[in-house]
This record gives sequence, structure tokens and C-alpha cells, in this order.
Amino acid sequence: MVLEQTLEKLNAMKLHGMLNAFEHQRLQPEIASLSFEQRFGLLVDQEWTHKENRRLDYRLRSAKLKIKDACVEQIDYSIPRNLNKSVVLSLCNSDWLAKKQNLIITGPTGCGKSFLSCAFAQKACRDGYTALYKRAPRLFLELNLARADGTYGKLLQKLARVQLLIIDDWGLSSLTEMERRDILEILEDRYSNSSTIMTSQIPVTKWHDTIADPTLADAILDRVVHNAHKIPLKGDSVRKSKSNHCVITEVKKL
Repeated sequence: MVLEQTLEKLNAMKLHGMLNAFEHQRLQPEIASLSFEQRFGLLVDQEWTHKENRRLDYRLRSAKLKIKDACVEQIDYSIPRNLNKSVVLSLCNSDWLAKKQNLIITGPTGCGKSFLSCAFAQKACRDGYTALYKRAPRLFLELNLARADGTYGKLLQKLARVQLLIIDDWGLSSLTEMERRDILEILEDRYSNSSTIMTSQIPVTKWHDTIADPTLADAILDRVVHNAHKIPLKGDSVRKSKSNHCVITEVKKL
């Protein structure tokens, strides 16, 4: 009876990790050889791990990453695209996030910019940071809709709070006056407070032309470029090379 009440209390307090560990201990006769302190320590460790895993799962779901299974351990360095492994490894410790620095990934379409950005974001989530993925065109659309329905300020606050914001496909077309001011507001809120990853097909040297307003371009670039790590990718599309590999494989099977 006492045991059942204990289990019910653990469940009511949502100590599910400790509850599962306790049930597991009861099925292990050899656990009796451990001291009470050791057994209790195992229960606490399991509860801690359970809660940490739930927090990680929440951070990953909230990040809404475009490529869910992207991770730094699966980055392919064999593809010729000017990807420096030592640079990637130096960014994997998330020290740049602690320093509130940015990351800019540029290169032609299909070279893996989105995968890299999602992989770094996934690693950030594993290291305890919050992240959020946005494609630039969709982000500007959301801002326009928020402006119309009165939630513009709330959306800006949400973007400012997240510790790592990914803006993918930046600079696909010249910015409108409203988009220039929107991106400046976002980057101003984040400057020295949090980190941003921006991916673009356009090299950083051409961003001034894409922004299409010298004054605002200077202000925008000043808030994102000067404290940013840069990964300039080159080469053919990764998707194209994988597609060609699949075709060759199918022919061989025939």
C-alpha cells in the first residue's frame, strides 16, 4: 500500500524519470548491493536526464528547423564545396553563441547552406540555446501580416528573445522600403544580445546592392557582418550530385 502511494505521488509530481528508474531498480536484485545514497543518486540522475531530454525536445520543436535531421556530426566534407572542417569544428562548441556573434553562410543554390544552418541550430539546441528558423521571404510576409493585425510588436519581441535566429535565403531579391526597415529593427534588437545565422546565394560584398539603400545598408551590415564568422561555399549543387548518383545506381541495378 505504501509503495503504491509512493508511485502515485511520484506520478502526481510529474517525476516520471525518477518513477521509471525506481520501477527499473525494483526489477534488479543486484541493486540491493548499492547503498541508499547510491540508489537515490541513480534516481535523481534519471530524473535530471528525463527533464533535460524534454527541454531539448521542446527547444527542437520550437526551432521549426527546415531540415529536422540535420546535425553537425553528419556534415559531409568529401563534397568539393570549399567547406573548411576546422572552421566548422571551431563553431561546434557554441562559444560564438556565448559571445553573441553571428554566422554568415554564402554560396550557390544547392550547396548545403540550409543544412549547415540547421545543423548549427540543432547543436545550439543541444547546448541549451533556443533557436528559430525563418526563410527571409516568409519572415517578411509574417511581418506584413503582423503589421496588419496589430501583432507586429509582439512578433518583434519573439524574434528578439530567441537566442539563435536563422534567416535563410536572404537577398533573393532587392528589398522593399518596408523590408529594409523590418530587417534593421530585427538586427538592432539582436545586436550584442543574441546571435543570427544568415544564408544567402549573394556574396556579402553584394549585399549593399540587394538592400538598395546606402544609408540603411550601412546600418544593417554594421549590425550583422562585423562580428560574424563566415563560411563561403563554392562548387556544384549537392542535390544535383546526389541526384546523378541515384541515376547511376539505378542504371547499374538494371
